[in-house]
Amino acid sequence: MKLSELGEFALINLVRNITNKSKDLQQASWQQLLVGIGDDAAAWQGDNYIQLATTDSLVQGIHFDLNNTTWEELGRKALAINLSDIAAMGGTPKYALISLALPGELETENISQFCHSIASSAAEFGVAIAGGNITAAPNIVITVTVLGNSKTKSILRRSTAIPGEQVAVTGLLGLSAAGLKMFKENINLDTQTASILRRAHLQPVPRIREGQILAQHGVKTAIDISDGLIADLGHICEASKVGAKIKMAQVPTHPLVKANFPNYHELALYGGEDYELLFTADKSIIDQAKQALDCPLAIIGDIVEETFPDRVILLDTKGNIIPAKKGGWEHFGSETHKAKFA
Repeated sequence: MKLSELGEFALINLVRNITNKSKDLQQASWQQLLVGIGDDAAAWQGDNYIQLATTDSLVQGIHFDLNNTTWEELGRKALAINLSDIAAMGGTPKYALISLALPGELETENISQFCHSIASSAAEFGVAIAGGNITAAPNIVITVTVLGNSKTKSILRRSTAIPGEQVAVTGLLGLSAAGLKMFKENINLDTQTASILRRAHLQPVPRIREGQILAQHGVKTAIDISDGLIADLGHICEASKVGAKIKMAQVPTHPLVKANFPNYHELALYGGEDYELLFTADKSIIDQAKQALDCPLAIIGDIVEETFPDRVILLDTKGNIIPAKKGGWEHFGSETHKAKFA
């Protein structure tokens, strides 16, 4: 079977199953491991805090196009998507390792711009760049690893949602997907709108503080929206063995997306790369967290016992089920995916 037939998430399960067979619970490393393959970041018990680690790779032609992306933007995004994984665990990022696979014909100035950008972004979030690796390659591959720790003695996970909890999300959705659509289809928008969409897509801001606040107020379950709202909620439901009902009218879509894109519902639900935090909790906990947050927060649905075929169902204002499409990014999932972002 080819990877394109297996699919990204089945491949992850394959790797996880093979790895689990090698577990040696007599070893301290395995005893201290709290969260392994399948969540936003790995987690293990340190002396005083839970330690966190995450890594992500950006591949030229798949994840970015240098015709639309500057090296400065690429630097910020490469770090931000990893910081967002730490945010989704309610943690504090501490160290980053940067590995670069680069063609020899690249201009030194370009890599300098990239490094200045990623260093500036790291300083903004209190992250020390501690090392990495450089190798020659025919195409650009950027791999960032971020290490951090929990701010409290608990972390946010994907596997802890329970029936009766509500589903909530920070921020306003759809801007990043709208930015990608603008790039791909050469849509002409006014300068201010185009700038906002470009920034949302190429310079996302990880919700580090917001993730910490959620954990401090008793939230147990969260994920960052990278693959798309419906897809990422599906990841929570699968890990927690529950279902979810989402009221489409309550999904917070950015006004600029509504004003400029007729398919704004699809962009908000399936577009991805908003890097907002999607989480579940009792309403009382959500209300408390909302008071402490500086960003918008919307309750959009409920966690239920039923496990639907697609894990998540959409409802209209009358409670009728809206046919949902399979959406969200999945590596190896379809030959039609030519690039994740511009």
